[in-house]
Amino acid sequence: MLRIQDIVYAVEGRPLFEGASATIPDGHKVGLVGRNGTGKTTLFRLIRGELALESGDIALPKRARIGGIAQEAPSSDVSLVDTVLAADIERTELMAESETAQDPTRIAEIQTRLVDIDAWSAEARASSILKGLGFDDEDQKRPCSDFSGGWRMRVALAAVLFSQPDLLLLDEPTNYLDLEGALWLESYLAKYPHTVIIISHDRGLLNRAVGSILHLEDRKLTFYQGPYDQFARQRAERLAQADAMSKKQDARRAHLQSYVDRFRYKADKAKQAQSRLKALARMQPITSPQEAALRSFTFPNPEELSPPIINLEGGVTGYGEVEVLGKLNLRIDQDDRIALLGKNGQGKSTLSKLLSDRLPLMAGKMTKSSKLRIGFFAQHQVDELYVDETPLEHLRRLRPAETPARWRSRLAGFGLNADQATTTVGRLSGGQKARLSLLIATIDAPHMLILDEPTNHLDIESREALVEALTQYSGAVILVTHDMHLLSLVADHLWLVSDGTVKPFDDDLEAYRSLLLARDKPKSKAKTKAAPAKPKRPSRDAMLVLRAEVRKCEERLEKLTDMHDKLSVKLADPTLYDDSKASDLEVWNRKFAEVVDAMERAETLWVAAQDKLDLAETAR
Repeated sequence: MLRIQDIVYAVEGRPLFEGASATIPDGHKVGLVGRNGTGKTTLFRLIRGELALESGDIALPKRARIGGIAQEAPSSDVSLVDTVLAADIERTELMAESETAQDPTRIAEIQTRLVDIDAWSAEARASSILKGLGFDDEDQKRPCSDFSGGWRMRVALAAVLFSQPDLLLLDEPTNYLDLEGALWLESYLAKYPHTVIIISHDRGLLNRAVGSILHLEDRKLTFYQGPYDQFARQRAERLAQADAMSKKQDARRAHLQSYVDRFRYKADKAKQAQSRLKALARMQPITSPQEAALRSFTFPNPEELSPPIINLEGGVTGYGEVEVLGKLNLRIDQDDRIALLGKNGQGKSTLSKLLSDRLPLMAGKMTKSSKLRIGFFAQHQVDELYVDETPLEHLRRLRPAETPARWRSRLAGFGLNADQATTTVGRLSGGQKARLSLLIATIDAPHMLILDEPTNHLDIESREALVEALTQYSGAVILVTHDMHLLSLVADHLWLVSDGTVKPFDDDLEAYRSLLLARDKPKSKAKTKAAPAKPKRPSRDAMLVLRAEVRKCEERLEKLTDMHDKLSVKLADPTLYDDSKASDLEVWNRKFAEVVDAMERAETLWVAAQDKLDLAETAR
């Protein structure tokens, strides 16, 4: 059990924690969330003992091992699999000692312990983890120094997963991964045998890999049971209640102040006025915690072009004389929202570069609209900004004819305020740099926007703002991302990049996720069973029953929705929060929670009934 008790810590006089407490039971998978800059990474350093608390205590069981990804990726001549195996220090030491031990008793002890820790299957386990993170059998034999920094960070992640610490601390682990690696990690963490705390802005990961949320806000820690979406609902209800209480107090304060202003100088009312002044002084302000302001993006909309804006027939592209992608027969219209799926190294970036004229067409024919403008955002471009210049200076170079007021307006449209506009890029956060790069990519109002991992440095609120901006944007979107939530809300078409070509993926994202997770499962040796007989066509009476069930579910859901709306209005009434009505408030809150649970069950029943009806109609 991890116990955080009344901790206090400040950085350069700015308090990050003031009396913060939380208890995390053994074996729990927890998502640590909060606005950027609130101290999530600092909390990890405090747990690891790298920083000293000003007061309070962080307690773990004795001999509990804490693990996290090393800040520096391994770079050596040691192979990937041996690098991962070395992360289990006890196994490594025992294996080394077994080579030199002479005492029969000690040899027996070593062999017994090696069996206890399952040392003989270690190489297979290490290889399985590396494979899940994108390294094939040949890659695993190569030295770490052969790989770039991002790929070496995957090796560091594989090493800490293999070592299986009692408390696993992961800080934005999916930033190093593609979609396939991120989905594998979700599945792996869900089955991890010990406690996990993950800092992440990936909503899909926080919904599927964790069972509770630790929220850092206002220098306090609040523990919520359930995945992120459940936390978001509970928090929204708490915000609504706090806002109603704050409004009620403001009204009471205004009433008291009005009395004081009217009667404080009248002799017969002076005592009462003084009493109310004291009451005002004693009133502790009720702060209504607010969600971070939705830091919006404003993508300029282009003029409409005749379809298609790009048409590719028999296309071939690659690097130099090396063909990477071939047999490309693709069409893009201005209203398309396309997600590129496929493992790293299969050619997603190659296709993006071809479409954006960063790679030539080696064979085939590509037709583009003569007025087509393309915006391109890739993660490496964030690192190519001029670190000694301010965002204003970047825009001055790009738009010298515009006024400073216009530059500031453009920056504000991407969530960069007046102070950030005059701060050198080197001092901006990763999210602020990403916003500036997105502004530069879209400044010409492109007809097509190619986004390669646009969310790596964005918090959850900013990711939601990006979804909103892409929804309103009238150009085509080509999207490469490991963020399943973003993909599910934005993409209308899925293209699978694999086996040297690009083809439409005719199923949905959940089917793709299931396909990936099933990819590495051992194939059954059982004989293939005969295909099941085609289901019989449902009778007319059966269809009537199914339709009646759907209607019944819809009516139940409508009634519950109406009850939910009425209860929301009731809970927003300030008079309900009078001290004398505390028991009433508890009753109404309980009713509201019961209606929310009933709505979720009703929605599940309705979806199941609708699926049965759809299946029956297909069979007819």
